[in-house]
Amino acid sequence: MNGKSSARPFRTRTARIGALAAAAVLAATLPTGAAQAAQPRSDGKPTIVLEHGAFADTSSWNGVIERLRRDGYRVVAAANPLRGPEGDAAYLRSIVDHVQGPVVLAGHSYGGSVISKAADRNPKVKALVYIAAFIPEVGESATELTGKFPGSTLASTIDPVPYSLPDGETGTDLYIKQDKYRQQFAADVPASVAAVAAAGQRPIAAAALEEKATGAAWKTIPSWTLIALQDLNIPPEAQRFMAKRAHSHTVEVKASHAVPVSRPDAVTRLIEQAAKATAK
Repeated sequence: MNGKSSARPFRTRTARIGALAAAAVLAATLPTGAAQAAQPRSDGKPTIVLEHGAFADTSSWNGVIERLRRDGYRVVAAANPLRGPEGDAAYLRSIVDHVQGPVVLAGHSYGGSVISKAADRNPKVKALVYIAAFIPEVGESATELTGKFPGSTLASTIDPVPYSLPDGETGTDLYIKQDKYRQQFAADVPASVAAVAAAGQRPIAAAALEEKATGAAWKTIPSWTLIALQDLNIPPEAQRFMAKRAHSHTVEVKASHAVPVSRPDAVTRLIEQAAKATAK
């Protein structure tokens, strides 16, 4: 046997092993539940993909995830980079594309801006659920929408932290001051829980709140909205304005901005309402 003929099967086996290894690495690095969600299912239920907002992380959905899973839904809680709606939406869309079958996208707070772009012209997304969230029109920013109505006290609680960018420029990350976190963000959450959330909050780039939306999937995809009546981040009137404009199915709940944590039952009910409507 000459060198060429013996090398070819070796290279083929190596390529197959490499592909299997790459698949294993991908599965290991996907968000919780994403690898399982990639498998097709036969019960007709959509996969629920959850997008958190600023000053939070995927753990803010824990109570909702537990309830959705108990009711038979497959769930993926995506890690939001919080760098800007355009880039964050591209990242979320890659997760949605990996899921087999229909998807319901739910976004909390700034996550609403992200799902509005990620779902744009995406036939897999059957419903959008906005939880105390931004529902921007093309050309609007989160800062602009917050300022449309009085009531937000977020600006006075922000702790800006500069960071270096690869090109030598400087960006700014925004945190909520830890001693202000519960009052501002999670007044109806136990103090011990809010303290842990404050310590583990993920910052948002200041530029992300100024970036203008380039997609508005709510114009073509049915939506559901939960308005948090005690929200000090996004004024309830701003939430009502956006929900009405989107012709969204709307519920109002007496809760802080951290409503996925304080009222997981109400949040779960609305998400399941949207999921069931897409199955009809």
